[in-house]
Amino acid sequence: RSAGGGWLWAAARPPRQPGMAEAAGDAGPGPAAAQEGAELAELAAVIGATVPTGFEQTAAEEVQEKLGSASRISRDRGKIYFEVPARSLPQVHRLRSVDNLFVVVQEFKDYQFKENKEDALKDLEDLVKKLPWTDPLKVWELNNSLKKKKTKRKKHNLQSPASKEKLSDGGEEVGADQNHTNDQEDCAQNPVAVEPTGDQDTETAQGVTSRNGVEEEEDNEQSDVKAEVQESSESGTKAGDGPTGEGEAKVLRFRVTCNRAGEKHSFTSNEAARDFGGAVQEHFQWKADMTNFDVEVLLNIHNNEVVVGIALTEESLHRRNITHFGPTTLRSTLAYGMLRLCDPQPTDIIVDPMCGTGAIPIEGAAEWPNCYHIAGDNNPQAVKRAANNICSLLRKNESKDSSTAPGFPLDIIQWDICNLPLRTGSVDIVVTDMPFGKRIGSKKKNWDLYPACLMEMGRICTPGTGRAVLLTQDKKCFAKALSRVGHIWRRAQTVWVNVGGLHAAVYLLRRTWETAEERRSFW
Repeated sequence: RSAGGGWLWAAARPPRQPGMAEAAGDAGPGPAAAQEGAELAELAAVIGATVPTGFEQTAAEEVQEKLGSASRISRDRGKIYFEVPARSLPQVHRLRSVDNLFVVVQEFKDYQFKENKEDALKDLEDLVKKLPWTDPLKVWELNNSLKKKKTKRKKHNLQSPASKEKLSDGGEEVGADQNHTNDQEDCAQNPVAVEPTGDQDTETAQGVTSRNGVEEEEDNEQSDVKAEVQESSESGTKAGDGPTGEGEAKVLRFRVTCNRAGEKHSFTSNEAARDFGGAVQEHFQWKADMTNFDVEVLLNIHNNEVVVGIALTEESLHRRNITHFGPTTLRSTLAYGMLRLCDPQPTDIIVDPMCGTGAIPIEGAAEWPNCYHIAGDNNPQAVKRAANNICSLLRKNESKDSSTAPGFPLDIIQWDICNLPLRTGSVDIVVTDMPFGKRIGSKKKNWDLYPACLMEMGRICTPGTGRAVLLTQDKKCFAKALSRVGHIWRRAQTVWVNVGGLHAAVYLLRRTWETAEERRSFW
């Protein structure tokens, strides 16, 4: 494997024999008294978050804005670290710019690896017994309890009377998937416009609600945290207790994931994960399981920087909006970073002229409901997928609160990017993922498409204040096209990002005061 490859370890080592020495206090949280509940809620946790490369600063700004915590950007691109009290875990999971979360056990900024492979791996094994596992495992337990409570809520909503209204001719309940399929087809066949009903401050799949809704949800979540803290403190089964208590305690299953980058290591990622995982197994008496695991221990090695953590997310948080995927569906976290880059203001009109499955406008409508979002594509199948994605989110919101009628300040239209049915100077912001010329279109077509797109975007954008944030991997073609329309667009910032292994760029452009050529009149 390459130096940056990640490996998983789940080899079976003989379990430690009873009576082997174990460092007191390092075996994870022991039996907790009821008074530990308050202490656990106030426990400070150092959280690590993986974010889209290039948008580390954007993520740090979101953490400061929403959690009031300062972040440190790692030397290893695509990661940030910040400290929050354990009670803030629900808000941490609602961050829009992060992909995965983990609680840091310990970080070594300048770890000295031995040159000999056996010595280096032996040091990693010995490290396990020295790490402060207790507090991070408490945070993991609390996070796990909150996830279980959220799952229970979902099951309760699915079983509520509102979800059982549609019955088949025989009086039997129609399956949820069948209902969703029928609704999706209806959405796609009807005129593709999703109008907001009532106020534009609407609840999204991630819990972004109106002001009152946010306060109520946060109160509920804080109550949940307190309840789960109390349950955790009263429970006799702890993550680090192992198979003690006459065999009644659950033996946790675990795996170790190692991600390594650097040329000066004498070992591979697989070897590091194998030996470190063996030491974890011997220390805690957990059972190794690569697929059905309870705990995922992370070993991140970047040159001489080593971070040991415990995963808090089972799947990436960017999988929140999209249920109908296209050939080039953009990650929601990257879409959020692009939108934040252009600094949307209330009442701004934001357009995505090549929306694909709708990742950008859906993320925009969820996080900036006081703006109006217009999306379109020339491919009818893409417009249909985007409409179905919106319908799926609306159903999620309805299941959360059936007393309100949620909506999105968003319209989706089929159109031609080079002849948009929008008034000249009527748009504040354009945000879009341009065709790379690989899966969609071609590099050759981009040489004509890019200049025409930039000209039409310049026409609809407000002179002097309009902005555009454009993502592309065809950087040479874009630079040439931008030079041809330099009288209406000025490049303000470039963010280098990784999109599916491709080295791409996000360009922030600002509209000049120059009048753009009008192609045709629509009004």
